[in-house]
Amino acid sequence: MEVPHSSRPEPAEVRHPQEPDDSATRISNLQRDNDHLQTAITSHAVIDQAIGVIIALGGLRPQQGFDVLRDVSQHTNIKLREIAGLVVDWALTRHMSDEVHKALDAALTRAQSAAARAAPSDATAGSGDERMTDDGLPGS
Repeated sequence: MEVPHSSRPEPAEVRHPQEPDDSATRISNLQRDNDHLQTAITSHAVIDQAIGVIIALGGLRPQQGFDVLRDVSQHTNIKLREIAGLVVDWALTRHMSDEVHKALDAALTRAQSAAARAAPSDATAGSGDERMTDDGLPGS
């Protein structure tokens, strides 16, 4: 059974179901969207920087670095982008709260152990512990 043409939605209705009524509303919506995108870009950059710090500390791969950030975020109940900011700040100041430090240390240890089990013949698997100790986490 065919649906009569008149009952099908027009393409404009499908693409824009909640079209703003006036220019001021549209401008306001665009400004809000722009602010959200700017926040997302900034958050992404800080997260990438924190991943770099973590992979340098722990001798990990980038995905493992992200997994460490996520692990710390979940164990501390602090948003991932905030944990990332704390890690980047720590790289500059060497100051970090005890709660985050303990969670980061535990997450790095778990990630390094998992990496060593996954690639026991990899010559760099054992060097992660040395770099973590040599670079020292806050309070270490």
